[in-house]
Amino acid sequence: LLLLLGGSGSPGTPPPPRGPWAEEQGAVSEGEPWGRTRYEAVKKHLGSVGALSKQYWQYLACKVWQEGCDEEEKEQEERQSSPIPSWGFPLVGQDYLEILSAWYCSFGECCETGDCRIINNITGLEANLSGQLHGQHLAKEVVVRALQGFLQSPWPQKALVLSFHGWSGTGKNFVARLVASHLYRDGLKSECVRVFVSLLHFPHPSYMDSYKAQLQMQISETLRRCRQALFIFDEAEKLHSSLLDAIRHFMAHHDSKGQADHQRSIFLFLSNLGGNTINEVALDFWRAGRAREEISMELLEQRLRLELQEAAENSYAHSHLLRENLIDFVVPFLPLEYHHVKLCARDAFLARGLPYTEATLDEVAQMMVFVPKEEKLFSVQGCKSVPQRINYFLP
Repeated sequence: LLLLLGGSGSPGTPPPPRGPWAEEQGAVSEGEPWGRTRYEAVKKHLGSVGALSKQYWQYLACKVWQEGCDEEEKEQEERQSSPIPSWGFPLVGQDYLEILSAWYCSFGECCETGDCRIINNITGLEANLSGQLHGQHLAKEVVVRALQGFLQSPWPQKALVLSFHGWSGTGKNFVARLVASHLYRDGLKSECVRVFVSLLHFPHPSYMDSYKAQLQMQISETLRRCRQALFIFDEAEKLHSSLLDAIRHFMAHHDSKGQADHQRSIFLFLSNLGGNTINEVALDFWRAGRAREEISMELLEQRLRLELQEAAENSYAHSHLLRENLIDFVVPFLPLEYHHVKLCARDAFLARGLPYTEATLDEVAQMMVFVPKEEKLFSVQGCKSVPQRINYFLP
């Protein structure tokens, strides 16, 4: 309050007027009693501070303890409909509310009652995919469209399940990280995001029963804490089919309208399966002189599903996810060409604040291995090792 009034904190000695307040208060020399104008100005500003403080408390009580939400929403509607400007959230309060929410979330309890960690920034996701994901027009479109439609649905009847397919280094993990960072304030570190890598978390076939119990418990606990959860399964083609069968009920359809919104969940499966089929389609288009952007989802998805259904008996493809149509979108990641690798090299230099030239980008791209042997069209590793390659060009 003393800082607001601009004083030194000494009781009984009001400070002289400064800045824009001086115009409202009138010129009052030090030691003179406050005039009526100055009194009314102080009263006005103190009333604004009190109203804003009340809004802070109602907001916190609503978001954290789920109390007073009706009152908070009613007052917010009145503020928006009122023609009289006020010291509302859009002017100065929202920054402090974000600080307050972040402070409370630092105690790790937000997931219990309201998830102030959830941001769902689809606009930012779309912009970053357009600027940083190279050569993947299908993945950009499908991921954004699927997430946007799912998050806008008030009562989703099942979890959103996306299955990413393509060669290593084409951007599957990169997109998964971007999704996490744009749906949650803490990205992959959020308590509402769980990442499972098949060979790391489930390495021994003899322990599958134990793995199944642990996996079910971890998913259930995350869903209990978080009204919106994200689960990422990397190297999904190496997951034992019994593990996927054990969690399929988390992705199944349900009719409980009142409960669906509280257990909104997203599953991402990242797999190298189908990469050869995707590459064959891309190569056929190139040989026919057609642009890769002409490749459609209808063409690729149909061929991908056929390949996945013909996979080995214990593979990811023979799980209940495909047989019961639990996968909503099979997302193809096309093989990357020479100019895509150059763009990845440019991004790597920019990310580290290093200078580069076109010749340098060409040198980085030429260090990669390209196939087929005759055309040398597609990078075998995609962009996976590009950030390490630029170390050769450090001064």
